[in-house]
Amino acid sequence: MYKFLIYISHPYSISIGKPLQLEVQKRGYEVFWFSDLEYTKEYLSEEIPLLNSVNDVLNYKPNIILTATDVVPDFFPGIKVQIFHGFSANKRAFKKDHFRIRSLFDLYTTHGPSTTSIFKMLAKKYRTFEVIETGWSKVDPLFPIEPFTKKNKPVILISSTFTTRLSLAKNESVYNEIKRLTSTDKYLFHCVLHPMLDNDTKNKFKALENENFSFFDTTDLIPLFKKADIMFSDTTSAITEFLLQKKPVVTFRNNKPDKHLINITEIKDIEPAIETALNPPTILIDNIQEFINFTHPYFDGRSSERVIDATIDFFTSDKSYLKKKPLNLMRKWKIRKKLKYYTLKSFNKPQTAFTNK
Repeated sequence: MYKFLIYISHPYSISIGKPLQLEVQKRGYEVFWFSDLEYTKEYLSEEIPLLNSVNDVLNYKPNIILTATDVVPDFFPGIKVQIFHGFSANKRAFKKDHFRIRSLFDLYTTHGPSTTSIFKMLAKKYRTFEVIETGWSKVDPLFPIEPFTKKNKPVILISSTFTTRLSLAKNESVYNEIKRLTSTDKYLFHCVLHPMLDNDTKNKFKALENENFSFFDTTDLIPLFKKADIMFSDTTSAITEFLLQKKPVVTFRNNKPDKHLINITEIKDIEPAIETALNPPTILIDNIQEFINFTHPYFDGRSSERVIDATIDFFTSDKSYLKKKPLNLMRKWKIRKKLKYYTLKSFNKPQTAFTNK
């Protein structure tokens, strides 16, 4: 009997944890959730078993902590597993982005070759954690990919990051062009904005609602992905999730544009780019397929199964080859301050099925 803890911060991580919870329960193991942000608890439904306090977690004594956050309390029992709260979106410099090592995790479950290769290299450098490629739990419900059906009006999903310098939602000219396009009666727009965007911006887009524009206040994006023909976005990890369907994405001033995207930098190019995406050239679809194979080459909807297999195997295996993690005092202090729980206890080496009894 293994005891799992799903550790999250923001509501957008709920859809990452749900497939994992179902997989754990299917095997007959125990699973609870913990959020280090109080407001997130309001979004958790009744079927999600929640531990409300640090003491609850300590009394529960999890064996395996599945973490959809950048940090995890070092004093929590169990191995700390990074499952990630998104794909790498290339928002920041390499050392501050997806591949930043915070010396808190024992195991990284990676999404595909693009991340596995780099984390494997970092594992050799630090020798304090292991890396196993599994795919990502959040996209399990995306599969199998539904066949394309032609609609009277193509559906365009608008998605935007909360980072001001990258966000199309914060660009007044982009907003005005979207407003104009809704009046052409050529397209149906579905809009979902990052939950951390300010309410003024959200309300502004919500005010556009008409027969051609619908605003969705949700963190469950997969139903919207399935309905949309293409996406219009900026620089966000949701782009990669959408691309797994082999549907084109138009990006506005993407931070790191590549051949699998239709990237534009001028307002006048938005509508022509949308038309190109709706009638994509073969080379674009080929480039998208190449990107998918490198980023997340799992199309069976069984990534959660692989994550649970990997974590149990790691928990029960010999880990004596791993070094102790560095003291990391400043980061540990910040975690304790955030949780308002101060203790000297820390686990600098991953626990095992034998040490965690």
